[in-house]
Amino acid sequence: MKYWNKLTAAQQDHIITEALRQNVNYAEGGSLGVPASILDDKVFYGQASFLKDSPWLRLYVQNPNHIGCHTLGDSEPFFRGTQALETEVIRLLSEDLLSADADSTDGYIAAGGTEANLQAIWIYRNYFQKELGAAASEIAVISSADAHYSMVKAAGIFGLSYYSVPVDGQTRLVTKQAVDQVLQQAERAGIRYFIVVANMATTMFGSIDDPDVYTRCLKAAGLPFKLHVDAAFGGFIYPMTVHLNQLDFSNPDVSSITLDAHKMLQAPYGTGVFLVRKNLMQYVYTSQAAYVNGMDLTLSGSRSGANAVAVWMILKTYGYYGWQEKIKILLDRTNWLCQELTLRKIRFYRHPDMNIVTIYSEDLDPALAQKYYLVPDKHTGQADWFKIVVMDHVDKPKLLQFLADIDLKQG
Repeated sequence: MKYWNKLTAAQQDHIITEALRQNVNYAEGGSLGVPASILDDKVFYGQASFLKDSPWLRLYVQNPNHIGCHTLGDSEPFFRGTQALETEVIRLLSEDLLSADADSTDGYIAAGGTEANLQAIWIYRNYFQKELGAAASEIAVISSADAHYSMVKAAGIFGLSYYSVPVDGQTRLVTKQAVDQVLQQAERAGIRYFIVVANMATTMFGSIDDPDVYTRCLKAAGLPFKLHVDAAFGGFIYPMTVHLNQLDFSNPDVSSITLDAHKMLQAPYGTGVFLVRKNLMQYVYTSQAAYVNGMDLTLSGSRSGANAVAVWMILKTYGYYGWQEKIKILLDRTNWLCQELTLRKIRFYRHPDMNIVTIYSEDLDPALAQKYYLVPDKHTGQADWFKIVVMDHVDKPKLLQFLADIDLKQG
């Protein structure tokens, strides 16, 4: 797959209709043992005339359950039509967006980036325990201080230690010295195995980690590790502008990647993506789920097939080059905003390949931040930063209004 193609609305409708035909049809009977059905027709009327013009809503009403991981072989046969579309999405994202070799990854559409991050840490905890005989007390999650809070959440859930590496206040990057110091601290506490999380755009700053800073230190110290990339925000942006990078599957040290389709891709909320190299998902096989055809290897278990198809539809509506063009427009708009802020002597952090602009709170009237719903770095005490995310709805007229209010305040 290189690169994914664009489909018309009519072509998508035909493919989704055919996929639904392959799924179980509750109305025709025969599915006596499946503990599911279409959405309750007394509440969600399935015969509404507008459904014929919306394949996704039609699918949503049909309510396919995508339990399991469909890139591994057997799955529940009741929903094989829409499962095939999810499998195509996993291949498309792994190979065309994130430089994986053909058929070299597994994955699934998760309930969000947090679940996908937890899935990775769950796998690697089990890997260290089963393959290397590690105790949970000897395994730690390590990431930068700017990493998403789901890393701390995952460490707590899976009974692991967590270590945060300080970042440089200007560059938002970790240094070799900082990583070495944290590793020495962890070793003194009895940590022998590390789950490293590198960021492809942090939530607050859009900063991009260099994973080699971690891996060089760990290799030099002879410490076993697994490397996961949290690309929940940057995964649909950064690879479109930086084709040769160390945060995708072209880097042999990268074992898994998280994406979040309900951010830049504008899929329905509750739509994350987990991608992992072959022969790793099996470490979270739950043998007790014997009634599920195939292996239930996901944290969520039952999940919406409609959200998986929504990702397929968005990607197929744009195609690779259409999506690349959309990202270029957003980055050009972000460049322009940064130029305007610089003219007004307003300080900010911005990675040049990302669409997040994070402004020093000292340089912005808090009333303007509140008026335009700028997100602070903290809600308790005085905020140090406020961020703007340049998306489709954050157009130049809205930004010009924001800049005009700044000019008014500056007098």
